[in-house]
Amino acid sequence: MAKPTNIRVKDVKVAFADYRYRCPIKFGGRALDRVTILNVLVEAENARGAPAKGFGSMPLGNVWAFPSARLSYDDTLGAMRTLARRIAGFAAEAAGGEFLHPIDCGFALEETALHEASRVAEELKLAEPMPKLAALVVLSPFDAAIHDAFGKAAGINSYDGCGAAFMDYDLARYLDGAFSGEYPDRYTLRRPKATLPLYHLVGALDALTDADVKTPVGDGLPETLQDWIAADGLTHLKVKLNGDDLDWDVSRVLSVNRVAEDADTRLGPRPWRFSLDFNERCRDVRYLMEFMERVKDSSPRAFERVEYIEQPTARDLGANPENRMHAAARLKPVVIDESLVDYESLLLAREMGYSGVALKACKGQSQSLVLAAAAQKLGLFLCVQDLTCVGASYLHSVSLASRVRTVAAVEGNGRQYCPSANRGWDALFPAAFKVRGGLVETGGLTGPGLACVPPGLEEKAFAGLA
Repeated sequence: MAKPTNIRVKDVKVAFADYRYRCPIKFGGRALDRVTILNVLVEAENARGAPAKGFGSMPLGNVWAFPSARLSYDDTLGAMRTLARRIAGFAAEAAGGEFLHPIDCGFALEETALHEASRVAEELKLAEPMPKLAALVVLSPFDAAIHDAFGKAAGINSYDGCGAAFMDYDLARYLDGAFSGEYPDRYTLRRPKATLPLYHLVGALDALTDADVKTPVGDGLPETLQDWIAADGLTHLKVKLNGDDLDWDVSRVLSVNRVAEDADTRLGPRPWRFSLDFNERCRDVRYLMEFMERVKDSSPRAFERVEYIEQPTARDLGANPENRMHAAARLKPVVIDESLVDYESLLLAREMGYSGVALKACKGQSQSLVLAAAAQKLGLFLCVQDLTCVGASYLHSVSLASRVRTVAAVEGNGRQYCPSANRGWDALFPAAFKVRGGLVETGGLTGPGLACVPPGLEEKAFAGLA
């Protein structure tokens, strides 16, 4: 029998909000200065008849999720906006009107969303199909809103509703027989971690010191990496690299390390950790190996501080079988990011030598819970990254990181590039938005649902909380 806490979607609304960045971020060779947020409001009820509203939010991130040399920014963003409206139209019917656990709702919606993504590309006469990653990003706030409504209807935190008492199926349904009898609650925490170190992004265009500042933003926020370290007590830095200029990439890491060591001199020593993100732009694994060798030779201390390396080569692993990561992963964890769209891609990445997985709320709460379990069982390194998440999407991301057992830090760069979109949310959850000693407080994200929107505020959040 279906569980009485299973949920049925009754109505779905979507809204879009556009924001300008306070300063551009370079991504995939392009400077990006804006973002469109997709907000989703769900009305639902569970099998007991308890009604609830759920809210989800996510940046559409089309430059990352739908990169294209043939389509414009407006083309890819427009296609993702169109898909969002389509999902809103069929979300209530996708599960056939049945009461389902939100993970089952999420996977049912994903199947239909992928079909609709193909139709959207055809109808808009796009020069290329919409990638699965783009469809997942569009779907993610719908999935979050359903998980949120599920928990609120049951009067529980949604992470506590992912065990045998609440789910109709174990993880074997979504993964394979090795997970028979296991549920996501085995791989998540019943109480969130109290704090997490925050990975601060050092973009390729970002100033490291005062000497690098050409045109000050002048809005009162830090202008340089030096200033951010002093203001927030940072200990974790995510460094964006080009992947097509070896001298620049090596120099950038060494320069960031010098800024960190200068901060140690001025402010006192701290346990530095770096993550290095090539955004899949390395032409091959040989580039990565030479890069690592040169950094290590130039500064063993800087190399020691590298905690992991993200997606160095092209996201289509099947089309690039020569880029095997075994040798690189013996030196540092190498994690898949853009490549990770399902369990099959995780297994392929592991076969090709990747030793870690980057979870992202923008790929869906349901998928994140399932793949977090798979990664832990397979002994893979785990991290949680964002998509310049702001407001509720940032809270969703840090909540995910605080609940997955082996995740030790979280990325959050919305405060750097788009702080205007955090207004109102930072008043609701100030401890999660304020970085102190390089940490954000996550222990307070314990309310019903996903704990990102207090009960009764879903409509206000949907209308624009600030």
